[in-house]
Amino acid sequence: MAELKDRLWTKNFVLISFINFLLTLVFYLLVVTIAMYAADTYHATASQAGLVTGTFIIGTLISRLFMGRLISQFGRKRTLWVGALLFTLTTLLYFFEFGIAFLLFTRFVHGLALGMASTASGTIIAQIIPASRKGEGIGYYSMSATLATACGPFIGLLMSQHTTFANIFLFCLVLGAISLTLSLFAHIPPLETEALTPQTKEIKLSDYLEPKALPIAFITLGIAFSYSSVLSFLNSYAAERNLTEAASFFFVIYAVSILLSRPFTGRLMDIKGPNVIMYPGFILLAIRMLLLGTASNALTLLLSGVLIGLGFGNMQSCTQAIAIKLTPPHRMGLATSTFYIFLDGGLGFGPSLLGLIVPFTGFSHLFIYLGVCSLFLIFLYNRLHGRKEREIRSQEQSTISI
Repeated sequence: MAELKDRLWTKNFVLISFINFLLTLVFYLLVVTIAMYAADTYHATASQAGLVTGTFIIGTLISRLFMGRLISQFGRKRTLWVGALLFTLTTLLYFFEFGIAFLLFTRFVHGLALGMASTASGTIIAQIIPASRKGEGIGYYSMSATLATACGPFIGLLMSQHTTFANIFLFCLVLGAISLTLSLFAHIPPLETEALTPQTKEIKLSDYLEPKALPIAFITLGIAFSYSSVLSFLNSYAAERNLTEAASFFFVIYAVSILLSRPFTGRLMDIKGPNVIMYPGFILLAIRMLLLGTASNALTLLLSGVLIGLGFGNMQSCTQAIAIKLTPPHRMGLATSTFYIFLDGGLGFGPSLLGLIVPFTGFSHLFIYLGVCSLFLIFLYNRLHGRKEREIRSQEQSTISI
């Protein structure tokens, strides 16, 4: 009976994880192709093409801000289904060439739909994973997004070289339709929860963000901000150092290192707590940035990719698990949206802010400076959460024994 209760790989777990993979795959596939589409079709400038890419993330952030509050009222499965439906229908808008303004609108609405669907899927996963396997389960779930970050850009660049943009959009439409269909087959059990607080007209921050998840969300923001420099500037940096061929394998190496380490790190977090993952993760984060900033050959560049997978890749799922564990069940939707708001904020706005610094530092020194700043995150994490972890685990053990 206990084994059944603690079972992780259920039909719902696999379905929701695969839906998340498909949605994230479309996002990353379009990230590497939509700027080229805007330039080729509408003769967009570099700044306009960048705005076309970034508008999607703005839409996602706005959606997450409201979805955390609305999920409990609208229903988790209904939110997922409506989000997947809007995500699929919005993809149709890419086929209409009505100018750059219409493309910006399409990207914004597409982002809103992704924020809705992915926040719902993250909330559902957090609630169906057994409490004793929370870290392991979230680790496996986040691997779906990790695979998408490697497959999406690869497929996108490959298709952009060998087919038309119309076929790229058609492929994204098919993936969206599959995710929509799968959402119909997911069975979401009723949520055991305490009575929800009656709705009032007074607007409070806690209606949109989960206060208990904010400390670890700030840490996530810092980690994502650092990682955004790799997403945005790796190709330019590699070209500068004649390492373009090695850079094409960078995110594949990154994904493989996560796939190999995640089964161990997720379980280790459940047994030993998140500190055993987070503190070494910060060290790896600093080392990989220093390696990247001083890379002079392919081996060094790819080694930094391994360390990114071991560091950022595992820390991302760890911080998500922390945010959820700190939150009561009826506010897991808010905790999930809070986590993703700060994660997307770091990934989305990091490139713009760091782009202002690059002319003064160059890519190499930028990576090195970010590596040094990563060490500061150790002290911030310790103050915001790390030193409280022993007390939290003691309370969990007391609850289990009772």
